Amino acid sequence: MAIVQGSGDAQGGASAAREQWQSRWGFLLAAVGSAVGLGNMWRFSYLAAEKGGAGFVALYLFFTVLIGLPVMLAELTIGRGARRGPISALAHYGGPAWRALGVVFVAAGFLILSYYGVIGGWTLRYSVEAALLGFPSPAGEHFGDVASGWDSLATQLVFMAITIAIVAGGIGGGIERVARVAMPGLFFVMVAIAVYAATLDGAGAGYAYYLNFDVARAMSLDVAVAAAGQAFFSLSLGMGAMLTFASYLPRECDLATETVVISFADFGVAFSAGLMVFPLIFALGMGDQLSEGTIGALFVVLPEAFAAMGAIGRVVGAAFFVALVIGALTSAVSLLEVVVSAAIDAIGWERRRAALVAGVAVALAGAWSAFDLDVLDLADSIATNLFLVGGGLAIAIFVGWVMPDPIGEAAVGATRGRVHTIWRALLRYVVPAALVVILWSSVQETWAKLWALLG
Repeated sequence: MAIVQGSGDAQGGASAAREQWQSRWGFLLAAVGSAVGLGNMWRFSYLAAEKGGAGFVALYLFFTVLIGLPVMLAELTIGRGARRGPISALAHYGGPAWRALGVVFVAAGFLILSYYGVIGGWTLRYSVEAALLGFPSPAGEHFGDVASGWDSLATQLVFMAITIAIVAGGIGGGIERVARVAMPGLFFVMVAIAVYAATLDGAGAGYAYYLNFDVARAMSLDVAVAAAGQAFFSLSLGMGAMLTFASYLPRECDLATETVVISFADFGVAFSAGLMVFPLIFALGMGDQLSEGTIGALFVVLPEAFAAMGAIGRVVGAAFFVALVIGALTSAVSLLEVVVSAAIDAIGWERRRAALVAGVAVALAGAWSAFDLDVLDLADSIATNLFLVGGGLAIAIFVGWVMPDPIGEAAVGATRGRVHTIWRALLRYVVPAALVVILWSSVQETWAKLWALLG
Protein backbone atom coordinates (compact mmCIF):
# COMPACT_ATOMS: atom_id res chain seq x y z
CA MET A 1 0.00 0.00 0.00
CA ALA A 2 1.36 3.40 -0.97
CA ILE A 3 1.87 5.83 1.89
CA VAL A 4 2.10 9.60 1.90
CA GLN A 5 3.92 11.41 4.65
CA GLY A 6 2.51 14.62 6.07
CA SER A 7 4.86 17.58 5.63
CA GLY A 8 3.75 20.47 7.72
CA ASP A 9 0.56 22.48 7.87
CA ALA A 10 0.24 22.94 4.13
CA GLN A 11 0.00 19.19 3.74
CA GLY A 12 -2.20 18.46 6.69
CA GLY A 13 -0.12 19.46 9.66
CA ALA A 14 0.63 15.93 10.75
CA SER A 15 3.82 14.01 10.77
CA ALA A 16 2.09 10.66 10.91
CA ALA A 17 1.82 8.56 7.77
CA ARG A 18 -1.48 8.70 5.89
CA GLU A 19 -2.71 6.08 3.48
CA GLN A 20 -2.99 6.94 -0.19
CA TRP A 21 -4.86 5.55 -3.16
CA GLN A 22 -2.68 3.16 -5.15
CA SER A 23 -3.80 4.62 -8.47
CA ARG A 24 -5.94 7.34 -9.99
CA TRP A 25 -8.39 4.79 -11.37
CA GLY A 26 -8.71 3.13 -8.01
CA PHE A 27 -9.81 6.45 -6.52
CA LEU A 28 -12.19 7.19 -9.39
CA LEU A 29 -13.84 3.78 -9.19
CA ALA A 30 -14.25 4.08 -5.42
CA ALA A 31 -15.64 7.62 -5.73
CA VAL A 32 -18.10 6.60 -8.44
CA GLY A 33 -19.07 3.66 -6.26
CA SER A 34 -19.75 6.07 -3.41
CA ALA A 35 -22.02 8.17 -5.62
CA VAL A 36 -23.82 5.24 -7.26
CA GLY A 37 -26.33 3.88 -4.80
CA LEU A 38 -29.76 2.31 -4.64
CA GLY A 39 -31.61 5.60 -4.69
CA ASN A 40 -29.59 6.79 -7.66
CA MET A 41 -30.10 3.59 -9.65
CA TRP A 42 -33.87 3.70 -9.19
CA ARG A 43 -34.92 7.21 -8.22
CA PHE A 44 -33.29 8.99 -11.15
CA SER A 45 -35.03 6.74 -13.69
CA TYR A 46 -38.39 7.09 -12.00
CA LEU A 47 -38.15 10.88 -11.70
CA ALA A 48 -37.12 11.18 -15.34
CA ALA A 49 -40.11 9.13 -16.46
CA GLU A 50 -42.57 11.03 -14.27
CA LYS A 51 -41.27 14.57 -14.68
CA GLY A 52 -40.73 15.29 -18.33
CA GLY A 53 -38.52 12.49 -19.63
CA ALA A 54 -35.68 13.83 -21.74
CA GLY A 55 -36.51 17.34 -20.51
CA PHE A 56 -35.86 16.24 -16.93
CA VAL A 57 -32.58 14.62 -18.01
CA ALA A 58 -31.49 17.91 -19.61
CA LEU A 59 -32.36 19.82 -16.42
CA TYR A 60 -30.53 17.23 -14.33
CA LEU A 61 -27.36 17.69 -16.39
CA PHE A 62 -27.70 21.47 -16.18
CA PHE A 63 -27.97 21.41 -12.38
CA THR A 64 -25.16 18.86 -12.13
CA VAL A 65 -22.88 21.41 -13.77
CA LEU A 66 -24.34 24.34 -11.84
CA ILE A 67 -24.52 22.77 -8.36
CA GLY A 68 -23.05 19.27 -8.25
CA LEU A 69 -19.67 19.92 -9.84
CA PRO A 70 -18.86 23.03 -7.75
CA VAL A 71 -19.76 21.37 -4.43
CA MET A 72 -17.89 18.18 -5.28
CA LEU A 73 -14.79 20.16 -6.27
CA ALA A 74 -15.11 22.06 -2.98
CA GLU A 75 -15.13 18.82 -0.98
CA LEU A 76 -12.20 17.38 -2.93
CA THR A 77 -10.22 20.59 -2.47
CA ILE A 78 -10.68 20.62 1.31
CA GLY A 79 -9.90 16.92 1.67
CA ARG A 80 -6.77 16.83 -0.45
CA GLY A 81 -5.42 20.05 1.02
CA ALA A 82 -5.91 19.13 4.67
CA ARG A 83 -5.25 15.37 4.34
CA ARG A 84 -7.67 14.75 7.19
CA GLY A 85 -11.22 13.63 7.80
CA PRO A 86 -14.12 16.12 7.86
CA ILE A 87 -13.84 17.38 11.44
CA SER A 88 -10.09 18.01 11.43
CA ALA A 89 -10.03 19.26 7.82
CA LEU A 90 -12.60 22.00 8.38
CA ALA A 91 -10.88 23.09 11.60
CA HIS A 92 -7.57 23.16 9.72
CA TYR A 93 -8.85 25.73 7.23
CA GLY A 94 -11.55 27.55 9.20
CA GLY A 95 -10.57 27.31 12.85
CA PRO A 96 -12.18 25.44 15.77
CA ALA A 97 -15.65 26.88 15.16
CA TRP A 98 -15.92 24.95 11.90
CA ARG A 99 -15.37 21.61 13.59
CA ALA A 100 -19.14 21.59 14.17
CA LEU A 101 -19.76 21.25 10.43
CA GLY A 102 -17.41 18.29 10.35
CA VAL A 103 -19.37 16.73 13.20
CA VAL A 104 -22.55 17.19 11.12
CA PHE A 105 -20.89 15.35 8.23
CA VAL A 106 -19.91 12.45 10.46
CA ALA A 107 -23.39 12.36 12.02
CA ALA A 108 -24.95 12.34 8.55
CA GLY A 109 -22.77 9.43 7.45
CA PHE A 110 -23.62 7.53 10.64
CA LEU A 111 -27.37 8.17 10.30
CA ILE A 112 -27.55 7.30 6.62
CA LEU A 113 -25.59 4.08 7.05
CA SER A 114 -27.79 3.06 9.99
CA TYR A 115 -30.77 2.59 7.65
CA TYR A 116 -28.85 2.09 4.41
CA GLY A 117 -27.39 -1.09 5.86
CA VAL A 118 -30.94 -2.37 6.30
CA ILE A 119 -31.74 -1.80 2.63
CA GLY A 120 -28.38 -3.26 1.66
CA GLY A 121 -29.33 -6.38 3.58
CA TRP A 122 -32.49 -6.68 1.51
CA THR A 123 -30.49 -6.57 -1.73
CA LEU A 124 -28.13 -9.21 -0.39
CA ARG A 125 -31.00 -11.54 0.50
CA TYR A 126 -32.78 -11.02 -2.83
CA SER A 127 -29.60 -11.71 -4.81
CA VAL A 128 -29.02 -15.01 -2.96
CA GLU A 129 -32.68 -16.03 -3.19
CA ALA A 130 -32.81 -15.23 -6.90
CA ALA A 131 -29.80 -17.42 -7.59
CA LEU A 132 -30.87 -20.35 -5.40
CA LEU A 133 -34.66 -20.26 -5.16
CA GLY A 134 -36.05 -17.82 -7.70
CA PHE A 135 -38.59 -15.16 -6.76
CA PRO A 136 -41.31 -16.13 -4.23
CA SER A 137 -44.89 -15.12 -4.96
CA PRO A 138 -46.74 -12.95 -4.15
CA ALA A 139 -43.86 -10.49 -4.28
CA GLY A 140 -45.57 -7.91 -2.08
CA GLU A 141 -46.08 -10.32 0.81
CA HIS A 142 -42.54 -11.62 0.50
CA PHE A 143 -41.11 -8.11 0.62
CA GLY A 144 -43.18 -7.42 3.73
CA ASP A 145 -41.59 -10.45 5.40
CA VAL A 146 -38.07 -9.47 4.31
CA ALA A 147 -38.26 -5.75 5.03
CA SER A 148 -38.99 -5.73 8.75
CA GLY A 149 -38.46 -7.82 11.83
CA TRP A 150 -35.74 -10.29 12.72
CA ASP A 151 -35.13 -11.30 9.10
CA SER A 152 -34.40 -7.68 8.22
CA LEU A 153 -32.07 -7.31 11.20
CA ALA A 154 -30.19 -10.50 10.33
CA THR A 155 -29.49 -9.45 6.73
CA GLN A 156 -28.51 -5.98 7.92
CA LEU A 157 -25.92 -7.49 10.25
CA VAL A 158 -24.45 -9.61 7.44
CA PHE A 159 -24.28 -6.61 5.12
CA MET A 160 -22.64 -4.47 7.81
CA ALA A 161 -20.11 -7.23 8.58
CA ILE A 162 -19.00 -7.19 4.94
CA THR A 163 -18.80 -3.39 4.98
CA ILE A 164 -16.72 -3.40 8.17
CA ALA A 165 -14.32 -5.98 6.73
CA ILE A 166 -13.71 -3.90 3.59
CA VAL A 167 -13.10 -0.65 5.47
CA ALA A 168 -10.87 -2.42 8.01
CA GLY A 169 -8.70 -3.55 5.09
CA GLY A 170 -7.62 0.04 4.48
CA ILE A 171 -7.73 2.38 1.49
CA GLY A 172 -5.56 0.39 -0.91
CA GLY A 173 -5.97 -3.10 0.51
CA GLY A 174 -9.70 -2.87 1.21
CA ILE A 175 -11.73 -0.08 -0.40
CA GLU A 176 -9.72 0.31 -3.61
CA ARG A 177 -9.22 -3.42 -4.11
CA VAL A 178 -12.97 -4.05 -3.88
CA ALA A 179 -13.82 -1.07 -6.11
CA ARG A 180 -11.46 -2.29 -8.83
CA VAL A 181 -13.43 -5.53 -9.09
CA ALA A 182 -16.93 -4.45 -8.11
CA MET A 183 -17.40 -1.36 -10.26
CA PRO A 184 -16.37 -2.92 -13.61
CA GLY A 185 -18.62 -5.82 -12.63
CA LEU A 186 -21.49 -3.40 -12.04
CA PHE A 187 -20.93 -1.70 -15.42
CA PHE A 188 -20.82 -5.06 -17.22
CA VAL A 189 -24.00 -6.38 -15.61
CA MET A 190 -25.93 -3.18 -16.32
CA VAL A 191 -24.90 -3.10 -19.98
CA ALA A 192 -25.68 -6.80 -20.42
CA ILE A 193 -29.17 -6.46 -18.93
CA ALA A 194 -29.88 -3.29 -20.92
CA VAL A 195 -28.88 -5.05 -24.16
CA TYR A 196 -31.05 -8.04 -23.30
CA ALA A 197 -34.00 -5.79 -22.41
CA ALA A 198 -33.72 -4.07 -25.78
CA THR A 199 -34.41 -7.38 -27.55
CA LEU A 200 -37.75 -7.97 -25.82
CA ASP A 201 -41.06 -7.37 -27.57
CA GLY A 202 -42.69 -4.30 -26.07
CA ALA A 203 -39.42 -2.75 -24.92
CA GLY A 204 -40.20 0.33 -26.99
CA ALA A 205 -43.07 1.20 -24.64
CA GLY A 206 -40.59 1.22 -21.77
CA TYR A 207 -38.26 3.58 -23.60
CA ALA A 208 -41.19 5.84 -24.47
CA TYR A 209 -42.29 5.93 -20.82
CA TYR A 210 -38.76 6.68 -19.66
CA LEU A 211 -37.69 9.25 -22.25
CA ASN A 212 -40.87 10.99 -23.31
CA PHE A 213 -40.16 14.68 -23.92
CA ASP A 214 -42.89 16.58 -22.10
CA VAL A 215 -41.76 20.19 -22.57
CA ALA A 216 -44.53 21.76 -20.49
CA ARG A 217 -43.90 19.36 -17.60
CA ALA A 218 -40.15 19.85 -17.71
CA MET A 219 -40.51 23.65 -17.52
CA SER A 220 -42.53 23.63 -14.29
CA LEU A 221 -40.97 24.79 -11.01
CA ASP A 222 -41.48 21.51 -9.14
CA VAL A 223 -39.64 19.60 -11.87
CA ALA A 224 -36.75 22.05 -11.77
CA VAL A 225 -36.50 21.65 -7.99
CA ALA A 226 -36.67 17.85 -8.31
CA ALA A 227 -33.94 17.84 -10.97
CA ALA A 228 -31.72 20.12 -8.89
CA GLY A 229 -32.26 18.01 -5.79
CA GLN A 230 -31.51 14.76 -7.61
CA ALA A 231 -28.36 16.26 -9.15
CA PHE A 232 -27.15 17.08 -5.64
CA PHE A 233 -28.26 13.92 -3.85
CA SER A 234 -26.92 11.51 -6.47
CA LEU A 235 -23.29 12.60 -6.07
CA SER A 236 -22.83 11.74 -2.35
CA LEU A 237 -22.38 15.40 -1.48
CA GLY A 238 -22.91 17.16 1.83
CA MET A 239 -21.85 14.25 4.04
CA GLY A 240 -18.07 14.35 3.78
CA ALA A 241 -17.59 11.16 1.75
CA MET A 242 -15.86 12.88 -1.16
CA LEU A 243 -13.89 15.06 1.27
CA THR A 244 -12.70 11.96 3.12
CA PHE A 245 -11.77 10.06 -0.05
CA ALA A 246 -9.87 13.12 -1.31
CA SER A 247 -7.79 13.21 1.87
CA TYR A 248 -6.00 10.10 0.54
CA LEU A 249 -5.16 11.70 -2.85
CA PRO A 250 -1.66 12.75 -3.94
CA ARG A 251 -0.99 16.45 -4.53
CA GLU A 252 -0.46 16.16 -8.28
CA CYS A 253 -3.95 15.01 -9.26
CA ASP A 254 -6.21 17.35 -11.26
CA LEU A 255 -9.26 17.77 -9.02
CA ALA A 256 -11.41 19.51 -11.62
CA THR A 257 -10.93 16.66 -14.09
CA GLU A 258 -11.64 14.05 -11.42
CA THR A 259 -14.83 15.90 -10.50
CA VAL A 260 -16.12 15.80 -14.07
CA VAL A 261 -15.25 12.11 -14.52
CA ILE A 262 -16.97 11.08 -11.28
CA SER A 263 -20.08 13.16 -11.97
CA PHE A 264 -20.69 11.94 -15.49
CA ALA A 265 -19.83 8.32 -14.71
CA ASP A 266 -22.45 8.54 -11.97
CA PHE A 267 -24.93 9.98 -14.47
CA GLY A 268 -24.13 7.19 -16.92
CA VAL A 269 -24.97 4.53 -14.35
CA ALA A 270 -28.16 6.28 -13.28
CA PHE A 271 -29.31 6.75 -16.87
CA SER A 272 -28.45 3.17 -17.81
CA ALA A 273 -30.53 1.86 -14.91
CA GLY A 274 -33.65 3.16 -16.65
CA LEU A 275 -32.60 1.41 -19.86
CA MET A 276 -32.58 -1.84 -17.88
CA VAL A 277 -35.68 -1.49 -15.77
CA PHE A 278 -38.43 0.06 -17.88
CA PRO A 279 -38.10 -2.11 -21.02
CA LEU A 280 -38.26 -5.23 -18.84
CA ILE A 281 -41.35 -4.07 -16.98
CA PHE A 282 -43.25 -2.86 -20.04
CA ALA A 283 -42.30 -5.88 -22.15
CA LEU A 284 -44.12 -7.99 -19.58
CA GLY A 285 -47.15 -5.69 -19.47
CA MET A 286 -46.52 -4.46 -15.92
CA GLY A 287 -46.21 -0.75 -16.62
CA ASP A 288 -49.43 -0.01 -14.77
CA GLN A 289 -47.78 -1.17 -11.52
CA LEU A 290 -45.28 1.69 -11.53
CA SER A 291 -47.38 3.78 -9.19
CA GLU A 292 -44.68 5.05 -6.84
CA GLY A 293 -40.96 5.69 -6.85
CA THR A 294 -40.16 4.22 -3.46
CA ILE A 295 -37.34 1.79 -2.85
CA GLY A 296 -40.02 -0.85 -2.27
CA ALA A 297 -40.83 -0.83 -5.98
CA LEU A 298 -37.42 -2.42 -6.59
CA PHE A 299 -38.42 -5.35 -4.43
CA VAL A 300 -42.01 -5.84 -5.61
CA VAL A 301 -42.55 -4.87 -9.26
CA LEU A 302 -39.22 -6.10 -10.60
CA PRO A 303 -39.29 -9.50 -8.83
CA GLU A 304 -42.77 -10.05 -10.30
CA ALA A 305 -41.38 -9.18 -13.72
CA PHE A 306 -38.44 -11.54 -13.34
CA ALA A 307 -40.70 -14.35 -12.11
CA ALA A 308 -42.93 -13.90 -15.16
CA MET A 309 -39.92 -14.37 -17.47
CA GLY A 310 -39.37 -17.99 -16.45
CA ALA A 311 -35.89 -19.52 -16.29
CA ILE A 312 -34.17 -16.60 -17.99
CA GLY A 313 -35.81 -14.26 -15.50
CA ARG A 314 -34.04 -16.04 -12.68
CA VAL A 315 -30.66 -15.41 -14.32
CA VAL A 316 -31.43 -11.80 -15.22
CA GLY A 317 -32.97 -11.16 -11.81
CA ALA A 318 -29.99 -12.59 -9.96
CA ALA A 319 -27.64 -10.42 -12.05
CA PHE A 320 -29.79 -7.36 -11.40
CA PHE A 321 -29.79 -7.81 -7.63
CA VAL A 322 -26.05 -8.50 -7.64
CA ALA A 323 -25.69 -5.09 -9.31
CA LEU A 324 -27.81 -3.59 -6.53
CA VAL A 325 -25.62 -5.25 -3.91
CA ILE A 326 -22.54 -3.71 -5.52
CA GLY A 327 -24.15 -0.27 -5.61
CA ALA A 328 -25.27 -0.57 -2.00
CA LEU A 329 -21.95 -1.92 -0.74
CA THR A 330 -19.71 0.66 -2.41
CA SER A 331 -21.88 3.45 -1.03
CA ALA A 332 -21.95 1.90 2.44
CA VAL A 333 -18.16 1.62 2.46
CA SER A 334 -17.79 5.35 1.78
CA LEU A 335 -20.27 6.20 4.54
CA LEU A 336 -18.45 4.08 7.11
CA GLU A 337 -15.10 5.51 6.01
CA VAL A 338 -16.32 9.01 6.94
CA VAL A 339 -16.94 7.86 10.51
CA VAL A 340 -13.78 5.75 10.69
CA SER A 341 -11.54 8.52 9.36
CA ALA A 342 -12.92 10.92 11.98
CA ALA A 343 -12.27 8.38 14.74
CA ILE A 344 -8.70 7.82 13.56
CA ASP A 345 -8.02 11.57 13.43
CA ALA A 346 -9.71 12.50 16.70
CA ILE A 347 -8.98 9.53 18.94
CA GLY A 348 -5.90 8.03 17.34
CA TRP A 349 -7.36 4.54 17.00
CA GLU A 350 -5.83 2.17 14.50
CA ARG A 351 -8.03 1.44 11.48
CA ARG A 352 -9.30 -2.03 12.34
CA ARG A 353 -10.45 -1.01 15.79
CA ALA A 354 -12.12 2.14 14.46
CA ALA A 355 -13.91 0.19 11.71
CA LEU A 356 -15.17 -2.46 14.12
CA VAL A 357 -16.40 -0.05 16.81
CA ALA A 358 -17.98 2.38 14.34
CA GLY A 359 -19.56 -0.41 12.29
CA VAL A 360 -21.08 -2.15 15.31
CA ALA A 361 -22.43 1.17 16.61
CA VAL A 362 -24.04 1.87 13.22
CA ALA A 363 -25.56 -1.62 13.09
CA LEU A 364 -27.06 -1.22 16.56
CA ALA A 365 -28.49 2.18 15.64
CA GLY A 366 -30.00 0.67 12.50
CA ALA A 367 -31.95 -1.97 14.41
CA TRP A 368 -34.87 0.45 14.80
CA SER A 369 -35.09 0.91 11.03
CA ALA A 370 -34.88 -2.86 10.55
CA PHE A 371 -38.07 -3.30 12.58
CA ASP A 372 -40.05 -0.25 11.40
CA LEU A 373 -40.21 0.98 7.78
CA ASP A 374 -41.74 4.29 8.85
CA VAL A 375 -38.67 4.99 10.97
CA LEU A 376 -36.44 4.10 8.02
CA ASP A 377 -38.36 6.46 5.74
CA LEU A 378 -38.20 9.30 8.27
CA ALA A 379 -34.47 8.77 8.87
CA ASP A 380 -33.92 8.89 5.11
CA SER A 381 -35.84 12.15 4.82
CA ILE A 382 -33.98 13.79 7.71
CA ALA A 383 -30.58 12.70 6.43
CA THR A 384 -30.97 13.45 2.74
CA ASN A 385 -33.30 16.43 2.91
CA LEU A 386 -31.77 18.24 5.88
CA PHE A 387 -28.26 16.99 6.68
CA LEU A 388 -27.03 16.66 3.10
CA VAL A 389 -28.56 19.81 1.64
CA GLY A 390 -27.62 21.83 4.71
CA GLY A 391 -24.11 20.37 4.63
CA GLY A 392 -23.72 21.21 0.97
CA LEU A 393 -24.89 24.76 1.61
CA ALA A 394 -22.37 25.14 4.43
CA ILE A 395 -19.54 23.75 2.28
CA ALA A 396 -20.34 26.24 -0.48
CA ILE A 397 -20.25 29.12 2.00
CA PHE A 398 -17.08 27.79 3.66
CA VAL A 399 -15.05 27.44 0.46
CA GLY A 400 -16.59 30.49 -1.18
CA TRP A 401 -16.05 32.90 1.72
CA VAL A 402 -13.99 31.40 4.56
CA MET A 403 -11.29 29.04 3.29
CA PRO A 404 -8.01 30.83 2.55
CA ASP A 405 -7.03 30.67 -1.14
CA PRO A 406 -9.26 27.80 -2.28
CA ILE A 407 -8.47 28.65 -5.90
CA GLY A 408 -4.78 28.12 -5.27
CA GLU A 409 -5.37 24.78 -3.56
CA ALA A 410 -7.80 23.52 -6.21
CA ALA A 411 -5.44 24.60 -9.01
CA VAL A 412 -2.58 22.39 -7.78
CA GLY A 413 -2.09 19.77 -10.49
CA ALA A 414 -4.73 21.39 -12.71
CA THR A 415 -4.39 21.81 -16.46
CA ARG A 416 -7.05 24.53 -16.75
CA GLY A 417 -6.85 27.88 -15.01
CA ARG A 418 -9.91 30.08 -15.54
CA VAL A 419 -12.38 27.41 -14.47
CA HIS A 420 -11.42 27.88 -10.81
CA THR A 421 -12.37 31.56 -10.77
CA ILE A 422 -15.79 30.68 -12.18
CA TRP A 423 -16.04 27.86 -9.65
CA ARG A 424 -15.56 30.15 -6.67
CA ALA A 425 -18.13 32.62 -8.02
CA LEU A 426 -20.66 29.79 -8.33
CA LEU A 427 -19.94 28.71 -4.74
CA ARG A 428 -20.39 32.23 -3.44
CA TYR A 429 -23.63 33.16 -5.14
CA VAL A 430 -25.35 30.61 -7.38
CA VAL A 431 -24.96 27.36 -5.41
CA PRO A 432 -26.20 28.79 -2.07
CA ALA A 433 -29.26 30.30 -3.73
CA ALA A 434 -30.14 27.01 -5.44
CA LEU A 435 -29.58 24.96 -2.29
CA VAL A 436 -31.75 27.28 -0.21
CA VAL A 437 -34.64 26.59 -2.61
CA ILE A 438 -34.01 22.83 -2.41
CA LEU A 439 -33.70 23.01 1.37
CA TRP A 440 -37.01 24.84 1.73
CA SER A 441 -38.79 22.22 -0.37
CA SER A 442 -37.05 19.42 1.53
CA VAL A 443 -37.95 20.80 4.96
CA GLN A 444 -41.63 20.80 4.04
CA GLU A 445 -41.45 17.18 2.87
CA THR A 446 -39.60 16.04 6.00
CA TRP A 447 -41.97 17.89 8.32
CA ALA A 448 -44.95 16.21 6.66
CA LYS A 449 -43.42 12.76 7.22
CA LEU A 450 -42.53 13.54 10.83
CA TRP A 451 -46.04 14.81 11.51
CA ALA A 452 -47.54 11.69 9.93
CA LEU A 453 -45.32 9.40 12.03
CA LEU A 454 -46.09 11.21 15.29
CA GLY A 455 -49.76 11.64 14.49
